Amino acid sequence: MDASTVGLRCAESSRRAGLRVTPSNCHPMTELVEADRGPVVPGSPPSNELRRLVGRCFWGTNRRAWRALPARTRGSRPMQAYGRWLHARVGRRASRKMYTGTMFLRNRPVLELMGRLAAGKPERSRMRVAVLGCSIGVEVYSIVWALRRAHPDLTFAVVGSDMSEEVLRVAEKGVYGPQSSEFVNAAVFERLTEDEAQELFDLDGDQAQVKPWLREGIDWRVGDASDPELVATLGPQDIVVANNFLCHMDAQSAERCLRNFARLVAPGGYLFVAGVDLDLRTRVAVELGWKPVEELMAEIHEGDPSVRGDWWPWEWWSLEPLDRRRRDWQIRYASVFQIGPS
Repeated sequence: MDASTVGLRCAESSRRAGLRVTPSNCHPMTELVEADRGPVVPGSPPSNELRRLVGRCFWGTNRRAWRALPARTRGSRPMQAYGRWLHARVGRRASRKMYTGTMFLRNRPVLELMGRLAAGKPERSRMRVAVLGCSIGVEVYSIVWALRRAHPDLTFAVVGSDMSEEVLRVAEKGVYGPQSSEFVNAAVFERLTEDEAQELFDLDGDQAQVKPWLREGIDWRVGDASDPELVATLGPQDIVVANNFLCHMDAQSAERCLRNFARLVAPGGYLFVAGVDLDLRTRVAVELGWKPVEELMAEIHEGDPSVRGDWWPWEWWSLEPLDRRRRDWQIRYASVFQIGPS
C-alpha cells in the first residue's frame, strides 16, 4: 500500500469518527458563548434569566454582524480593535481544556526557519532541541525530519516532553494510523504529500511506522512545562519549542510557563512559542528582553490555517490577523524569539 492510500484511509477514518482538523491542539468549542447565552431555565431567578437573554442577544448579534461585513471592513483599524476586544472577552470567560490534537508538518514556515537557524552551526556540531507539550510525537518527528534531511552534517539531540505518559508511549513507538487521528481528534496525515509520507514512514497496511533514522536519538521525557526544575532535568537547549498548548491554560499558568521556557533556552538560543495569548506573550517578551526573530515572521503567523480564518475572534485559541499598523506589531506577532546574548 502506498502513502497516499494510508493518508486517504486515515482521513476517511477521521470523517467517520466525526473528527475535524482544528487548531493548535485546539478544539472548536463555543463554551464561552453557550455560557453567556445558555438556555433560560423556567423558574430561575430573574437576574439569571436577564443575563442569559442579554448574552444570547449580544453574541448572536455580533456573530451575524461580523460575518455579514465585507472582509475589507473587518480588516479596518476600528473593526480589528473591536475584534481584539471581543476575543479578549472570549479568552477571559472561556472554559479552557487541554487537547492533544496535532498533525505532521503543521506549520511549514516554522520548519523552514529552524533549518535556516541550524545552518549557522559549524559543521559536525551538536544542536540541542527540546519540544515541550509534544503530545503523540508528530511535531517532534516533523522537526527531526526537517532538520536531519537539511543538515546531515549536524547532530541533533532532541527531547520530547509531555505531562502524559500515555501520549509519550504512542510517541516513542512511532506508529500512526486511523487510531492516531481518533486519539487526538485530528487528521494527523492531512498536510503530508505522498513523497513526504514515503520519506517519513515504513508502511504496513494502514499503519505508518516512522523510519529508524528519524526515531533514533530522541529522548522522551514525562515532564511539566511549568516545573522550575525543568532546566536542571533537561539542560540548556539551543531551540525550545512550546507551541499550541499555552492557549488552553489560564493566564497565570501560561505566564509561569513562558518565564520557565526562557530559563531553558541557552544564551543566544531560540524559543518557538505559538498558540498563546498575544497580549500575555508580548508583555513577557518585552519585560524579559526577548528579541523577536523577524525572518519569516508573517509566513509563520499565517502558516497554520487551522487557527486562522473565521475562527477569530470567536474562539479563545484562534489567532488574530497580523496588523502592521500597530506600533508593536514586530514583537506582538513574532512566534520565535532569541533569548539572551548571541
